Amino acid sequence: MGPQESNEQAQENATGTGRRALLGAAVLGASGAVLGLSGTARADARHGGRGMKSLPVPTIVAHRGASGYRPEHTLGSYQLALDMGADIVEAGDLVPTKDGHLVCRHEPEIGGTTDVADHPEFADRKTTKVLDGVSTTGWFTEDFTLAELKTLRATERIPANRPHNTLYNGRWEIPTFEEVLQWQEEQTRRRGRQVWIYPELKHPTYFRKLGLGLEERVAKVLRKYGRNKWNSPVILQSFEPTSIQRLNKLVDNPLVVLLSGASTRPWDFVETGDPRTVADLIKPAGLREIASYAQGIGPTLDLVIPKDAAGKLTEPTALVTDAHKVGLVLHPWTLRNENPFLPADFRKGTDADAYGDVFGAYRAYFATGIDGIFTDHPDTGLLAREDFVNG
Repeated sequence: MGPQESNEQAQENATGTGRRALLGAAVLGASGAVLGLSGTARADARHGGRGMKSLPVPTIVAHRGASGYRPEHTLGSYQLALDMGADIVEAGDLVPTKDGHLVCRHEPEIGGTTDVADHPEFADRKTTKVLDGVSTTGWFTEDFTLAELKTLRATERIPANRPHNTLYNGRWEIPTFEEVLQWQEEQTRRRGRQVWIYPELKHPTYFRKLGLGLEERVAKVLRKYGRNKWNSPVILQSFEPTSIQRLNKLVDNPLVVLLSGASTRPWDFVETGDPRTVADLIKPAGLREIASYAQGIGPTLDLVIPKDAAGKLTEPTALVTDAHKVGLVLHPWTLRNENPFLPADFRKGTDADAYGDVFGAYRAYFATGIDGIFTDHPDTGLLAREDFVNG
């Protein structure tokens, strides 16, 4: 997910019509390692389209891989997510290098996710930039060549919540998008089933201003590997609706608009003077507009079930029903096992790295009719889905 999610973590247009008709609500492809799912779950009638019948619903999307167990956006995290049986791996928050390559990092600022601070040769690269209106200090991918980035190693982003993940600090390098696509192809061949990925384009407006437009680069790489079609096993997402509209003209992949808090504005709206907020986008008219160029939405979980002042879940909103009425799927984000990231009514104790009643939280969210969910712990999500589907 994008910068919109970092607040939560601090406490911790053209070719679309024909393609949409083919996709129906979404075209998300086959998955494997289904744990005891019923035939109904494996072929949800709402999701027509080739390749959809074997996709479990709700879909378990491994958020940045199995990031509850390994440093995020590493091949180690992606591999573990597949081994656990995740239906889709969010392999790639895509940001560019100085020489125009696409790499996988949560943010362009890499001080918190790599060992760059331990490299004296890059000390002078530390700087302060304004990233989507926020002053941010650190090291940025666009100031490094790919060769330079390859000398760095990934580290755990939230060690206070995941001290066990620090065991793997330094083990993996930063993967490129091309390496992820090659990995996807290899894993598909080895496992005898199609592996699906769910990359996100990060800060498109910011990078376009730097002359590093993301959409064209992503489309070029997808075309190179023949994965730019409506039934290709790559779903593309972004928090900026205009980025998804641009992608809609460049590729035929399934597209998803990410949505943060109701009072927030997508940064491309801020830059272009569009006064609408996310609250406007999730109204029926806003959802109809999104459905004209995308196949799904990725709302924050609070847009599905808001929390009260005490942090406890209240009643579900109409978002699931309204989105389904216009043919959009919903893959909200992000459910994690640790206490600080759970609704207050599902926490157990106060330890920052202790697990709460995450199975109870899954039940509450699944009951709303969402089509899938992003999770840092895909094994837990798969067990929760098994419980939910099989009653």
